[in-house]
Amino acid sequence: MFFQSRHLSILFLASLVSSSPFPGIKDYLEARKAAPPPASAPKALYFISNNAENAIVALSVGKDGMLGAGTITPTGGKGSNEVTVTNGTAVPNTPDALASQGSVRLVGNLIFAINPGSSDLSVFAMNPKNPLSLIQLGKPRPTNGDFPVTLGVSEKNSLVCVGNSGALSGISCAKFCSSTGLGDFDALRPFNLGQTTPPSGPFNGIADSFFSEDESMLITTVKGNMPSANGSAASFPGFMSVFPVNAGNGVTGPQLGSASTEVRTSPPGTGVLFGTVPIPGAKDNALFVTDALFGAGIMTISGKSKAAALTARTPIAGQMATCWVTISLVSKTAFVTDVAVNSLTEMDLSTGKIIKHYLLTNGNFGMTDLESGGNFIYALSVAVPEKQAATMVTVFDVSGGPGTAKQIQNYEIGMGVIGNAQGMQVLMR
Repeated sequence: MFFQSRHLSILFLASLVSSSPFPGIKDYLEARKAAPPPASAPKALYFISNNAENAIVALSVGKDGMLGAGTITPTGGKGSNEVTVTNGTAVPNTPDALASQGSVRLVGNLIFAINPGSSDLSVFAMNPKNPLSLIQLGKPRPTNGDFPVTLGVSEKNSLVCVGNSGALSGISCAKFCSSTGLGDFDALRPFNLGQTTPPSGPFNGIADSFFSEDESMLITTVKGNMPSANGSAASFPGFMSVFPVNAGNGVTGPQLGSASTEVRTSPPGTGVLFGTVPIPGAKDNALFVTDALFGAGIMTISGKSKAAALTARTPIAGQMATCWVTISLVSKTAFVTDVAVNSLTEMDLSTGKIIKHYLLTNGNFGMTDLESGGNFIYALSVAVPEKQAATMVTVFDVSGGPGTAKQIQNYEIGMGVIGNAQGMQVLMR
């Protein structure tokens, strides 16, 4: 998430960053070369260019976690940006074009990618011998809503659901299979956000849609408006939406529940709910959530009522827009990023407390979408006019456990990828 009028505040924060927490990188890399590769290592990573002619960007990953050359595969759909309207003029938002998490999802050998500018979804099968080679399965399918920004995929239920954040906002779903791709999307379950197409962002919009760990429900975070300058409550507080997955019948198979089955909660203490991930193996459907209003925390969803509750709330000092999160199964910790502060924050999965805050000095402006893969974390850092010339992916090694993250690479993507790139998924070997 990025609000353009914050430029001056952001530059001030950036001026405070003066030392690197990652000394001795040359020695580290030599040691990595001498060590045997981990049993499960990343093989490739994927995100979308979100340019006018949208494409999936695929980068190779060595056994040491380092990024290499990649490919660009057109999705057949169009990218776009949310906008900020000032004095009647709509200006495209950068570097967070969609103000969302989860614009790309990887399930099995399938890659799903949204096309916000054409309001449809593309699906590709990867070549298992060459994961940079992608084959599109059919044409992009219209989502029956406007401006999709995020999607959740349930392999168990062969179901993909999309969060549409434009004038026709809400959730729509389609069945899929690994050989033929997508079916038609069903009717939109409306959210009635009163938005435009493209949306006026980054507030008052869908941020993240995903399935629970057991794939029995679809969870969606919806961003509210910021509180007013005089301290009064936000006009729209945002909410957490939960839809159950119904068993269906022998013909249709599992289906997402109708609009009447949705449960919405606006948990006290939240305001701009954003990127969220299930905490593996946790009770009460526990989720690690980010909120651009204050930082991050832990939320639970009641097994009976499906109501959401904030159980841990952790402000991050100096944060501007903490919006994206991933969980490392190696360090067993969460990592969050901020588009407007070049930092990585590591947090405890039980208490939500900060373990370590890493301020970076690699010249990037900030980081957005990120994903863990084995011993590594991969974070997207998008080009910003007059601030950051190129779009990068920053790679961190977390194999040492909590509090030991080391930046090992800051990879320039090139290939025509500019300031609109979104999403992040990692394929393991």
